[in-house]
Amino acid sequence: MNITDSVALVSGANRGMGRVYVSELLNRGAARVYAVCRDPRTLDPAHSGDERVVPVSLDITDAHGVAMAAANASDVSLLINNAGSSFIEPVVSGELDRVRREFETHVFGTLNMVRAFAPVLAANGGGAILTMLSALSWVDYYGLGSYTAAKTALWGLNTAIRHELAAQRTQVVGLHVGATDTDMTAGYEIPKVAPEEVVAAALDGVAAGSLEVLFGTEAEEAKKALARTPEQLYPGSVPGTWS
Repeated sequence: MNITDSVALVSGANRGMGRVYVSELLNRGAARVYAVCRDPRTLDPAHSGDERVVPVSLDITDAHGVAMAAANASDVSLLINNAGSSFIEPVVSGELDRVRREFETHVFGTLNMVRAFAPVLAANGGGAILTMLSALSWVDYYGLGSYTAAKTALWGLNTAIRHELAAQRTQVVGLHVGATDTDMTAGYEIPKVAPEEVVAAALDGVAAGSLEVLFGTEAEEAKKALARTPEQLYPGSVPGTWS
């Protein structure tokens, strides 16, 4: 897909990766960028002041609101599902409402967006969908349960979406990346990759017609881990191994 002259919609556009997506799309010559967030007043001033940027107030978990947004943005050819949450709640012992909200945002919120915009993309020649997945779609670290489970579900959802939309010639891309240097990971003293590099690679993948983009060693190693047995990958999870 050609990014130049495309019309893109970016969810979670007011911070982190979303803010970088908006900037990079503008740099690559996108004709229009719908910048979606709950409060457009929190958008980067440089974006809200650009005539190519259309602020959109939207909570992606609100299916009715998403449907209205799709009706008002009928020229979209590239949908970037970037909005997310990070409650980091244990799934067995944690607060169930927070676990549920993690799924509502990552899984059902993303599905709301795809269901609403799939007909728009079809009407505009097929276009593309880029969904923010994670290295944690494939591996789990103790204590990150709600996030990893939601991202794993989103990976499966993205695969199903890809199959369903192939007939309308929509390119469905999944982006897997490890820890990225955004406000979501601000409290973690771990190696992080630059969001600008991740976004550039993701949009390069869209432009090249890729269906999957892996960025960084963490994502590459996580995919390799799929070939390992649970006993190899999570030895501490084998009953009887704890003292």
